[in-house]
Formats: sequence, structure tokens, C-alpha cells
Amino acid sequence: MQLLVVGANGLLGSNVVRAGQQRGWNVSGTYHSTRPGFDIPLTQFDLREYDSFDDVLSNHDPDVVVNCAAMTDVNDCETNPEQAHVLNGDAPGGLAAQCDANGIEFVHVSTDYVFDGTERDPYSESADTNPVQVYGESKLAGEQAVTEETTDALVARLSFVWGIHRSSDDLTGFPAWVRSQLQSGQDVPLFTDQWVTPTRAGQAAETLLDLIEQDATGLFHITCSSCVTPFEFGEVIADHVGNSEELLSKGSMDDVERDATRPTYSCLDVEKVESELGRPQPPLREDVETVQDALR
Repeated sequence: MQLLVVGANGLLGSNVVRAGQQRGWNVSGTYHSTRPGFDIPLTQFDLREYDSFDDVLSNHDPDVVVNCAAMTDVNDCETNPEQAHVLNGDAPGGLAAQCDANGIEFVHVSTDYVFDGTERDPYSESADTNPVQVYGESKLAGEQAVTEETTDALVARLSFVWGIHRSSDDLTGFPAWVRSQLQSGQDVPLFTDQWVTPTRAGQAAETLLDLIEQDATGLFHITCSSCVTPFEFGEVIADHVGNSEELLSKGSMDDVERDATRPTYSCLDVEKVESELGRPQPPLREDVETVQDALR
């Protein structure tokens, strides 16, 4: 299998690279500015120049492309909406079109922020979308552009992504921040009025490649099976860090002023991917136990 990872230096992209290597696949990648430390063929590629992606395809000749590149800073998207729509909306459609023209499978990664958060049961793949910020709007536009360009695309929605960056082997995301605060003895204010289904990047990468191996197409939610608040997530992390949970304090989303609105509830239903692969998605505690050495 010839795998090309667009955005190989991102958290998810680096894990897709590692997962592909561990399966014995021939892996190559693109990066925007910082070259990842992988010993694989790499091409510097600006997602804004998506019209030139055919050159990248010619250089690497992949069987499948996994697009992990995106503008992911939610607040930055709100203040730079045009750039967000180019990178998250237009570009994925352009990449998908060029893959389709060359007979190459295309996999695209999206987000739980396509939902407005008004529900209180996990969102299924068929649930109505209604993003409440530019980031979600642009990512939804990307989903739609991809599916318009190719009917055989695989689109995965992730949520609250965290994990070990496989180019540096550093723990990144929410758990790394909580660990740092706990280890320095600082107070850790965490929301109790937001609900998410956290996605460990390594687990998502393996699941994506499993779906590719099964020739799966369409839309799938890939997260852990636990719908939790950031405070509850913090409690799990504190258990592994070994610090007192007394440093965790309960907070509200209203306590923080941010440019972009976040949905209060964006938990994703994972029944479809579990049925497709014939196995359960891991609960949050199991995901955290997987990286317990990095937490300590």
C-alpha cells in the first residue's frame, strides 16, 4: 500500500504516518512549514496551493491519500474566515477532485464542531448539522466539497483530539496541559458544562487505516466511547499523574471570553464505526492508560 499523508507533521498526521509504517506500508507525506522527523519521502506543500496537488501525486504515486491538514485554531478561524474557508472548505474539495481524476482513494478528516450542541444524546452520522462558528462552517463546507467531488471518499469526524505526537514523541493537547498544571502545583480550572468524546490520535489513526483496509467509504465518527466533561477528563488524567485532584476546580464555559462560540455538547455516536469494524471503540480511561508512561 502506498500511503500519502497530507499534513504529516500534525498530531493526527504524525500518528497516521506511524500507523502506516507499523503495517509495512510505503508511507510518504507533505508538511507546511516544519519538516517532521520521519525518515520517509516528504514534500513541502501549502494547502492554499491545492491546485498544484497533482504535482505531489505525481511525485509520490499513492494508492490512498489521507488529508489531515487543516486550519484548526477555532478562534483564529473566527477572525480569519476567508482563510478558514479556503483551507478547510475549498482545499479538501480540490484535493479530492485530483485524487478522483487519478483513481486514488481519498480520506478526509472533519470535526464534531459541525454540530450546534443543542442535543443531549450523542450525534450520529445522519444527525442534522448546524455549526455555530466559522471553524465548524468551514469544516462542513470541506465535507460537502469532498463528497461532491468523489462519491467514494471516506470522511471521518473526530472530537477533542489529543495524544502523542509521533515525530517528537511528546504528549500534546489537553492531557499535556493538565499534567503540566498538576505537576507545577497550579490550579486547574476545567469546564463542567461542556461535553465531548475525546479522540486519542493514535487510536484514530489505527481506526482510519482499518477502515481503509476494509475499503470503507462514507462518513464515520471516530472517538472514544465516553461522553465526558473536561473536568471528568481531568480527573482521569490526575489519577495517572499521581497528583491530588484537589488542584482541579470546576469552571464554566462562560468564565472564558473567546472569539468563537463552542457547542456545549458535541459528543459523537460511534456505533457505525464499531459495527463496520466489529469491535468497540475504547472508553476514555482505556485510551489514557495507553499513554500512562508519557503522563508520568
